[in-house]
Amino acid sequence: MDSGLENIVAAETVLSDVDGKAGRLVIRGWPVEKLAAELGYEETLALLWDGFLDCPGDAGSVRRALGEARRAAFSHVGTFGPAVGVVSYLRTGWSLLADDETLETALALPAAAAVFTAAAIRELQGLEPIAPDASLGQAEDFLRMMRGRPAPAPDVKAFSAYLVTVSDHGLNASTFASRVIASTRAGLTSAALGGLSALKGPLHGGAPGPVLDMLDAIGAPENAEEWIEAALARKERLMGFGHRVYRVRDPRADALKAAVAQLPGTAGRIGFAEHIESAVLKSLAVKYPERSLETNVEFYTAVLLEALDIPREAFTAIFAMGRILGWIAHACEQIEEGRLVRPKSVYTGPVPQIA
Repeated sequence: MDSGLENIVAAETVLSDVDGKAGRLVIRGWPVEKLAAELGYEETLALLWDGFLDCPGDAGSVRRALGEARRAAFSHVGTFGPAVGVVSYLRTGWSLLADDETLETALALPAAAAVFTAAAIRELQGLEPIAPDASLGQAEDFLRMMRGRPAPAPDVKAFSAYLVTVSDHGLNASTFASRVIASTRAGLTSAALGGLSALKGPLHGGAPGPVLDMLDAIGAPENAEEWIEAALARKERLMGFGHRVYRVRDPRADALKAAVAQLPGTAGRIGFAEHIESAVLKSLAVKYPERSLETNVEFYTAVLLEALDIPREAFTAIFAMGRILGWIAHACEQIEEGRLVRPKSVYTGPVPQIA
């Protein structure tokens, strides 16, 4: 028995390969660093969905289809209750979509993620939602809908790089949840809702916000060592470090660090983050010499999303906007497998006495 399913192979996939020992992530043949630097959101959707749902293979067709789907999703804004949280708003909005296994529904999910997340952010700020512009790409239109003004090209490129970087990552908890639901033939929307509900958990997709809380608490480089040592003495977890799979540095951290470095005016914040990163890694190596605790994707995710003026309470929904591409691809792959996921368990409860 493996209670965390750590060493259990549950699927064959063409979608992504996570090599924790080598610190390598490959998404449909692309190293994640190259994918983030060279492909946009629409190209990545076409790459991940290739062979599924008769998805168009060119980015132009995907861009147009997503634009129209965003316009359709906006018709739902305002038809359900007020935002009590960005993830809750997204989850409620997704639940209004059709729940089948068609390309139309598959495209509606990422499109609606952009629309509902932007609308929820604005509502929580006391602002009116902004209608989508179907002529724009997904990353650019989200930033415009969130901010209420056009986004500069460097911001669009950095945000797109983030969404692409987190688009897929093997059988993580949310992706596995999506595959299990898809195996029942419940529908793509149900699979996405299951993935989002798993991602909401703080042990999966909730770390970028606390990374910024840590940076704010430290405040200045000269406070780093004392603050870190005190946190470790209290046995607190230092967010943005350590990973269930990677035993070396998470390759996505470097992809996102490169993306945020392209944004004007971020050199000081990056320099501060690098100082904290170095201090944390040094302290962790001394405190836990038997463990490999390296920088993970959340550390520079936090720095990048902060630089784009995305509020911390929206970070999980933003993560879902990228990961939905992988959830749908995995759901389609599981549907093609045609096998209901049904693992066994070992009973350890009381045994009735037989006379």
